[in-house]
Amino acid sequence: MGVVKVHPPVKLICAVTVAEPLLWDSLRKELETLFFTMDVIGEWYAFTHTRYYEPEMGEPLKKRLVAFRRLIPAETLPDIKLATNQIENRFRVGGKRRVNLDPGYIAPAKLVLATTKDYDHRVYLGRGIFGDLHLRYRQKHFQPLEWTYPDYRETFVLEFFEKVRLLYMEQLGKFYKDRREP
Repeated sequence: MGVVKVHPPVKLICAVTVAEPLLWDSLRKELETLFFTMDVIGEWYAFTHTRYYEPEMGEPLKKRLVAFRRLIPAETLPDIKLATNQIENRFRVGGKRRVNLDPGYIAPAKLVLATTKDYDHRVYLGRGIFGDLHLRYRQKHFQPLEWTYPDYRETFVLEFFEKVRLLYMEQLGKFYKDRREP
């Protein structure tokens, strides 16, 4: 029989996709109000890896990745996804989204995304939300899986997540050190 252990806190990340980058200041304020200060903000990049969002959001689409300073319990991911869905709804115009938010987290060995869509490689987390193991960390790098989104396979995206993971591991070390000290 295995010993039940408490899962370490994880590093919250979010992908932000927009047709109007001018929405960024308002989006950032909303996200930081809910999830605390961002400590890593990636550059905008042209999101041309799929046309899935264009009929609703328009084009050209821009995307950026962010990470938040405060570590979170992994089990809060469904609540976070539901909260980001509410933000998306607040930015709708004429019933159409102008913003797509994809939260997830980095743990020592993986990157997990939250989604409302069920597939064979996704695990139900509760409240209508699934966890998608999207990247695994092996041999000192994030490794894509067969279902990893095309842009998450890009070198600059993998490097972003590796930078965030490095910061996270420092934070995690401090977390464990602080727990040991009286």
